[in-house]
Amino acid sequence: MPRAKRGFKKRRRHKKVLERASGFVLGAKNKFRRTAELVDRAFIYAYRDRRNKKRDFRTLWIARLSAAAADCNISYSRLIAALKKAEVKLDRKVLSDIAIADPKGFGAIVEQVRGLAPTN
Repeated sequence: MPRAKRGFKKRRRHKKVLERASGFVLGAKNKFRRTAELVDRAFIYAYRDRRNKKRDFRTLWIARLSAAAADCNISYSRLIAALKKAEVKLDRKVLSDIAIADPKGFGAIVEQVRGLAPTN
């Protein structure tokens, strides 16, 4: 049986991996074995961090809302409970944008639901 040198297939596979490593530095962009490992790891990090980004943004919106609610003399948890009770359909992202861009408008929303806030 003749020997198969895998020229075209191997070159195509290597080229695909090396193109994905275009921004890497030193041997990480042109030595195939190391590059293949680093590209695989980069895909794992990218997959994980696409999910973590959602978590990080939600944390940011909550921190902004908490600060804006404190300016209106209400806690974040009471504000969210009052908004749910009043059936206000604004999510945390939109509320934090309102709190930054239009503090008076955010204050009006808080005043509208203040009576529904739980008191302990």
